[in-house]
Amino acid sequence: MSIPGVNDIGRTGQNLTEQTLTPGNVNSTSFGRLFGIAVDGQVNAQPLYVSGVQIPGRGTHNVLYVATEHDTVYALDADNRDGQNATPLWQASMLDPSRGAAPGATTEASADASQVDIVPEIGITGTPVIDANAGTIYLIAKSWENNAVVQRLHALDITTGAERTNSPVLIQASVPGTGNGSVDGVLNLDPRWAHNRPGSLLLNGVLYAGFGSHGDNGPWHGWILSYDASTLTQRGVYCPTPNGIGSGFWMSGAGLAADVIDPNGQPFGRMFVATGNGSFNARPPFTQDRNFSDDVLHLDLANGRPTVVDSFTPFSEAEINWSDEDVGAGGVLVLPDQPGGHPHLLVEVGKQGARAS
Repeated sequence: MSIPGVNDIGRTGQNLTEQTLTPGNVNSTSFGRLFGIAVDGQVNAQPLYVSGVQIPGRGTHNVLYVATEHDTVYALDADNRDGQNATPLWQASMLDPSRGAAPGATTEASADASQVDIVPEIGITGTPVIDANAGTIYLIAKSWENNAVVQRLHALDITTGAERTNSPVLIQASVPGTGNGSVDGVLNLDPRWAHNRPGSLLLNGVLYAGFGSHGDNGPWHGWILSYDASTLTQRGVYCPTPNGIGSGFWMSGAGLAADVIDPNGQPFGRMFVATGNGSFNARPPFTQDRNFSDDVLHLDLANGRPTVVDSFTPFSEAEINWSDEDVGAGGVLVLPDQPGGHPHLLVEVGKQGARAS
């Protein structure tokens, strides 16, 4: 099994091994839609592709994995043509009690989150990530259970949709702080207002998931959580506003960007993400109790624990924050090494349309 290079951790979109698409066959006469299959909800997460998957009882397939806002995951034959093989290879509802949900669980209604960008329901929004070697897809599902919002991290077998050992786990997190929504010096992730927007990242055996919010509703904060990919044990928690408010990780749903060049010699790599509007008081030397808003952050990933070590802040941060022109509205792209004196560059564009690099 393999995943094409388009899903690299720098989020470049490049595929250096493309062998099928050429200027000769990508044209208006021969390049177009091959098939369409109805699913049970909106698809805001990017569909993922794995080749050569052995499906029990169905043979070997190139598979398209699709997650919906109705909390359903589909495994579809990617070579479908004109309605052939339209039946899913498997499908799984994260609302089923066998997957940890309470009896009668539903998706969260959009009205509960006081937002209109995802309607009429909220389930799986952030793009999952697949470990092709382990044959596992990781995703975060949101549900309404017993008059409360619940979020769970699921690890599913890509051949059957079955839950892996230790899956699912509840999304829970806390940091010391006095920020909006905190109690007695502790700030907890609120599953109602926190929302898994960015695509997840899998790097060196650690799964990273980012959270923004539903607009600027509720006591909202950005969060990045890390988990051991094998055991689903939580490894780390980072919140950019432990003593403030806001600074969600939205990035238009783009994946958390990373590379493996670590100046500290650690094998876990480093992550680059952008925050939205919120509280700001960050000054070097950076500590985890500072508030970062409208920044591009460099997070060290030593031992799988995201820790802020550096940031880029526009000189107009206060104006950007006041006018709600989030720097973090766009995703971060880590460029391939460039010639010259500054080989390691990234590019990020926010609501203002100005480039940060």
